[in-house]
Amino acid sequence: MPGGSPAGGARVTVAVNRKARRDYAIEERLEAGIQLTGSEVKSLRAGRASIGEAYAVQDGGSLLLVNAHIPEYAPSGQFSHAPRRQRKLLLHRRQIDRIAGLVQAAGKTIVPMQLYFNERGIAKVELGVATGKKAHDKRAAVKDREWQRDRARLLKRRT
Repeated sequence: MPGGSPAGGARVTVAVNRKARRDYAIEERLEAGIQLTGSEVKSLRAGRASIGEAYAVQDGGSLLLVNAHIPEYAPSGQFSHAPRRQRKLLLHRRQIDRIAGLVQAAGKTIVPMQLYFNERGIAKVELGVATGKKAHDKRAAVKDREWQRDRARLLKRRT
């Protein structure tokens, strides 16, 4: 990434929440900006972040990303940041109101799916409005996935 922007204008993924698809049924996705300090951006550009246990909450009139871990950037010295601080998500008022309505009315949650730099080199987070899966739903999904794999293997062997 010369000059701090992605090479060739491509999207550069920093962190992916693999548990999100397993533990939640994702119903809607949206992209949000994230308010970061300089040392957090440097740490993200180094590819160091974890959003596996993160979630978003509404606070006043804004959404906050809670429990996302962006480790300290060592060269920043005393000007570093707290690794698990709450970070403001940057969305339009209509988007915040719509998401807040979904979460309150239907008992859904907001989970971050991935953290990345877009084509312009700006840090973004992909959010998913989701409903938690029950244990039997997870087992059924695993069973279906295994059946699809076995079926593909059998059909491949027949030809």
